[in-house]
Amino acid sequence: MVDKTREIALKVLYKIDIEEAYSNIILDDMLNKNRNILEDRDIGLISEIVYGVTTWKLTLDEIITKYSNIKLKKISPWILNILRMGIYQIIFLDKIPKSAAVNESVNLAKRYGHRSSSNFVNAILRKVDKIDYEKLFEIENDVERISKVTSMPVWIINELFNEGLENKTVEEICKNSNKKPKLSIRANTLKTNVEELKNNLQERNIDVKDGLLKDFLIIDKIKNIENLDLFKKGMFTIQDEAAGLIPLILNPKKGETILDACSAPGGKTTYMAEIMRNQGEIEAWDIHKHRINLVEQTAKRLGISIIKTNVNDATKMKQNCIEKYDKILLDVPCLGIGVLKRKPDIKWKRNKQDIEQINKIQKQILENCAKYLKKGGEIVYSTCSILKEENEDVINEFLNKNSKFELEKIQLKEENYFKKYIKNETFLEVYQNEETDGFFIAKIRKSK
Repeated sequence: MVDKTREIALKVLYKIDIEEAYSNIILDDMLNKNRNILEDRDIGLISEIVYGVTTWKLTLDEIITKYSNIKLKKISPWILNILRMGIYQIIFLDKIPKSAAVNESVNLAKRYGHRSSSNFVNAILRKVDKIDYEKLFEIENDVERISKVTSMPVWIINELFNEGLENKTVEEICKNSNKKPKLSIRANTLKTNVEELKNNLQERNIDVKDGLLKDFLIIDKIKNIENLDLFKKGMFTIQDEAAGLIPLILNPKKGETILDACSAPGGKTTYMAEIMRNQGEIEAWDIHKHRINLVEQTAKRLGISIIKTNVNDATKMKQNCIEKYDKILLDVPCLGIGVLKRKPDIKWKRNKQDIEQINKIQKQILENCAKYLKKGGEIVYSTCSILKEENEDVINEFLNKNSKFELEKIQLKEENYFKKYIKNETFLEVYQNEETDGFFIAKIRKSK
């Protein structure tokens, strides 16, 4: 009999691989469709397997290659993902006995493969042991070792080394990309405050502690957080603290006119509105209507009325916006290398050639939106990437071409956790670590 939990995980992995679905979207969709037959522990195991296999795919395939006499490309996608699931459980999940991992994988292979598939899966998984992973640390070539030990594509490792980073730093970045992200929430200060929210969560027996930023909390061991009454009432928003820092650095004021040119899904947009005490005007753009809908839904839930949404492509010049805004937030499209622990499938969908294409978009957005800024106004440019070509290089090239703009010093309070990451007083650059995602922030001012 096939275990329903693992079967659902297998179907999600198949869609990620073959249909190139995004892991978070297809997983949520599949869980919602099966919510009536799943318990909380089932949901936990499905999520663990899906994100675990997606994160560790390169390493898992290396171990399959070691024991399979059939090349990976020749193995059915169903059977390949069954093998990955089995090996992930054997090597990385201590609470699941090897016998259970093998038996459940064999049962899946009987349903999703040919007659010989179950024997093939059984033969490989019975040979696999934790030592197979440990032996990867013995690889002498640094790039190959880091790649196989941390399941990171070689091209990303080479990019990091090319930027002059030391071996230890590259290894730490890759290792931290595999760690489970913390769940941070932002108190909606239009409706509550962080202490009141903390007390309300504790009354519901939810583990909660203070975050790195003043309006944030870290919560643990909670399922279906969006079903919580406090969430539905708009008392808080789910947001990584790195993302929350970006509106704080822009520092919008009451009554100002702000542009968020790449706003969806709306976390930073709504935080600006809260900082402004819902007084002023924020214009929120995105290229897709369904993503603009997410901004509108979030604003409505939080009780925010100053956000005006528009479907706009920020790479296209808009003459009617010239010198219209006091401040502009540009959280531009990027490769997303800083958020791999949240979206591990990114590293399998991107390649080095994508840098040039994404660079053109980033530069065009910055060039256009700089024209929309009033004299004396400020732009914050940010990405959730850690590659210099998407960050410093874009800013420096823009400044070289535009003499009316200059870098602003990034000001943070002395006790702020992120203060130590400010580089040359002007760039805030964080590699993914135990606490947050990786990201980049710069602030530019237009002369009066």
